[in-house]
Amino acid sequence: MKILITGNMGYLGPAVVRRLRASRPDASIIGLDSGFFASCLAGNEFLPECMIDYQCFADIRNFPHKVLDGVDVVIHLAAVPGGPESPLIEDVTFEINYLATIDLALEARRRGVGAFVYASSCSIYGFSADGKKMMEYATPNPLTACAKAKVFSERQLERLAGPGFKVTSLRFPAACGMSERLRLDLVLNNLVACAFSTGEISVPGDGDAWKPLINIRDMARAIDWAASRDVYQGGHFLAINAGSNDCNYRMMDIALAVGEEIPGVKIYVDKSAPPEMNSFAVDFSLFKKLAPDHQPESGLRFTIRELKSGIENMAFAGLIASASRFNRFKMIEELMSKGMLTPKLLWPVRTNAGPENKTVPDGGDYCLGYR
Repeated sequence: MKILITGNMGYLGPAVVRRLRASRPDASIIGLDSGFFASCLAGNEFLPECMIDYQCFADIRNFPHKVLDGVDVVIHLAAVPGGPESPLIEDVTFEINYLATIDLALEARRRGVGAFVYASSCSIYGFSADGKKMMEYATPNPLTACAKAKVFSERQLERLAGPGFKVTSLRFPAACGMSERLRLDLVLNNLVACAFSTGEISVPGDGDAWKPLINIRDMARAIDWAASRDVYQGGHFLAINAGSNDCNYRMMDIALAVGEEIPGVKIYVDKSAPPEMNSFAVDFSLFKKLAPDHQPESGLRFTIRELKSGIENMAFAGLIASASRFNRFKMIEELMSKGMLTPKLLWPVRTNAGPENKTVPDGGDYCLGYR
C-alpha cells in the first residue's frame, strides 16, 4: 500500500505516521508539507519524518501532481488553523482549506487513488445552547472561516465520491495530547501549559461551554480505520463524528481535572472574558457502531498526565522559553514579521508560483527521500 499524507509536519502528522508504521509496516508513506511548522519541535530525539519513505516540500495549492502516482490512499491533514485569533484573512483560509482540498481530491481521483481521508472537524456544528448532542445529520452552523471551509469541502467531496473513489470525512473534536510538534494554542494543551508555567488557569465566561476532546493518538486510530474502510461501512462517501461519547466535557470540568492532576493550581472564572464561540456536545454513536475496534483509548486524565510529563521535559531542555513556537497563530505572525512568509502564506522564493507556473520540481530540490 502506498499512502500520501498531506500536512504530515504539523501537530497531528507524527501521530498518524507512528500509527501507520505500526499497523502497516510494509506500507510506503509519502509526506507532503509546506514546512511552515517544521521547526516547532518539542525536544524530540529525532525528526518525525525519519519514519516515512519520502518527504516532498510543496504548497498544497501548487504541488507536483506526480506525487500522487501509484498512491492508494490520500490522508489530507494539510490546513491552516482556524479561530477568532487567526492572523489570516478569510481568503487565504479558503484557498488552502477549501479550494486546495478539492483540487487535491480531483487530481487524486483522476490519477486512480482509491481512498481519500479528510480531517474535518466538529466545529462545523458551531453552537448548541441546550447541550443537545449533535449527530451527523444536524444542520451545520460554522462560526469561523476554517469551519466554513470544512463544510464547503465536505459538500464538494460528497459529489466527487463514487465507485473507485471512496471518501471518508472524519469530524474530529478538539485535538489534544503530546506531539513531536506540539501546539499550545489548543484548549486542553493550553490549560496544562498555563498550569505548569504560572500555577494558574482561567476559564472564560461561566465555564458551562461544551468542548468535546480527542487525543491525537485516537485521531490516528480513526484515520487508520478510515484508510481501509469498506464501502459497506457507510457508502462511497461518509461524514462521521469520530470520537467517544465519554469525551464531551464542559470547560469547567476540564479545568478542574487539570487542577486535580497538577496540585496547587489556582482556577479562576473570568466572567468578563467573552464566552467560547464554539459550544456543543457531539454524538459519536455511529463511529462506535462502524469502527468498534478503533475506539478512542486515551481519556482526559491520561492526556493531562501525558502533557504534563512532556511539558516538564521541554522545560528541562529549555524549550518552553520559546513558547511562541508552539502557538500556530503566533508562529505564522512571526514568520510574516520577518518577511519569511507573505500575507498569502507563500515562501517569498516561490511568490510567483501559480497553478500555471509550477516551480516545485517533481522529485527535485524540494523533495527528500529518507528510507
